[in-house]
Amino acid sequence: MCGPCAGADLGPEGEPPGDVDVHVTLDAAEQSGKADASIRIHASRETIWALITDCHEALKLVPGLEGCDVISSAADGSQIIRHRLNYSWYVPKLTYELRALYQKPDQVSMERISGDLKKLRVSWTLTAAGDDTIAHYSVELAPGFWVPHWVVKVALRRDLPKMLLSLRARAEAAP
Repeated sequence: MCGPCAGADLGPEGEPPGDVDVHVTLDAAEQSGKADASIRIHASRETIWALITDCHEALKLVPGLEGCDVISSAADGSQIIRHRLNYSWYVPKLTYELRALYQKPDQVSMERISGDLKKLRVSWTLTAAGDDTIAHYSVELAPGFWVPHWVVKVALRRDLPKMLLSLRARAEAAP
């Protein structure tokens, strides 16, 4: 699903490794869910910022992401970004557009403005911790079509750690 993150080392029964903190909450009535994940990375916020705000890098970090295009940029630095996601054979291919707001070098917020998903809100918060950075990722999702909750929960508990471990590997290898 995600080339560089496909080999992430998960613990027993797909649990995230000890240094990746993941919390997933699902709402059966609303067909929606939320997840939060954090990781400590031995790299500056600026290095991590460059990775999480670049479409080319997103293709290497986000499981199933096949396309990422900046549609427009505004004077305030915000962008409209189109994502094309081919997550798995059991989930339809998705295309959606997000409005990305940037507060360099601390926070990125993205929210769905159109497309196949009913709701998608994503945020990255980067906090300096000495020579390290704590990267916190949060996502709220409502697909707008029926998906078994166990599929969503397993995917989030497996893929968020993969994404964060891939981010750490790329950031720590950066010059």
